[in-house]
Amino acid sequence: MAAGVLRDALPRISVKSAGLQALIGQPADRIAIELLRTRKIDISPHRAQQLNGWLCSTADLILVMDNEQKSAIERHSPVLTGRVYKLGHHENLDIPDPYKKGQKAFERSLNLIDASVERWAQYIEYLEMAR
Repeated sequence: MAAGVLRDALPRISVKSAGLQALIGQPADRIAIELLRTRKIDISPHRAQQLNGWLCSTADLILVMDNEQKSAIERHSPVLTGRVYKLGHHENLDIPDPYKKGQKAFERSLNLIDASVERWAQYIEYLEMAR
């Protein structure tokens, strides 16, 4: 959901989605697809992929959902320190994984994603204008 919302907010920016424990090749959860479809954001083509060295090396910024993910990436690849941030960095919050937790959990996570993406989009647009 976060990648879809971020991609919608920043259509000129390349946004990729990958996970630390991705169910490789699996589509987005149907609840997530439906929630974003109501906003005219189509994530139905999404297929899960594992975060890998190539994706990390080509990324200017890596946004994760919680401190545990941030720490795991930085431990595995210390060179990425300074490029890995929580999506909820500005609000100092973790975004819980709603997988297999039902509609309300997806809605709660999406609300947190919305607030966080709005702040990141403002910051990224500011950086793009400064180039």
